[in-house]
Amino acid sequence: MPDDFFAVEAAGLDWLRAANAVSVPRVISAGRHHIEMERIERGAWTNAADERFGRDLAALHRAGASTFGGNARAYIGPLAMPNEPADSWPEFYARQRIAPFMSDIPSEVRHAIELVMARVEELAGPPEPPARLHGDLWRGNVLADPSGTPWVIDPAAHGGHRETDLAMLRLFGGFGERCFAAYDEVFPLADGWRERVALHQLHPLLVHCVLFGGAYVEQALAAARCYA
Repeated sequence: MPDDFFAVEAAGLDWLRAANAVSVPRVISAGRHHIEMERIERGAWTNAADERFGRDLAALHRAGASTFGGNARAYIGPLAMPNEPADSWPEFYARQRIAPFMSDIPSEVRHAIELVMARVEELAGPPEPPARLHGDLWRGNVLADPSGTPWVIDPAAHGGHRETDLAMLRLFGGFGERCFAAYDEVFPLADGWRERVALHQLHPLLVHCVLFGGAYVEQALAAARCYA
């Protein structure tokens, strides 16, 4: 692991926890080779937890961020990615969440995604202020305790577009429609969000292309072709 891996994770957890929205374990200590966090006992994931998580996630996003990106490096899984402050989400997404993962994918996929990024300003929808994102929000990074309270772990925290977290939830599954309906009650999405889901899924799909290849390459191509 890079020397700052656990320090970056700890800072991300603290930043999410400061929003007083979704529950986040308290960091006890972090060093070059370790991170120690508050222990969370696991319970069953229920319909009530699903709904509560939608509301808590909306509150986290609404807490906002000072900029797109942030002031530290970021990691998604074992992969480093830039996290510099940016003035607009389309610029941030194209340069810091798409471009860093393009070098090792087939040329056909790279070309299709480059065409999408050339139109990202047009495709991005109405401008929104930076949201406070978890950044790696798949089912394995969300758990419930025995009381049914949802908790999040292992973030790639940054200021971004809130539809990115929600698109990742839909990509990998494990959350029901109660979650999304509860989110929308608290913090309704802008018109046209359904047409933007594949755009926001390009980043996690590219990450999985780099890590695992295989079917994720075809999924990334299919997502890009939604905007052909």
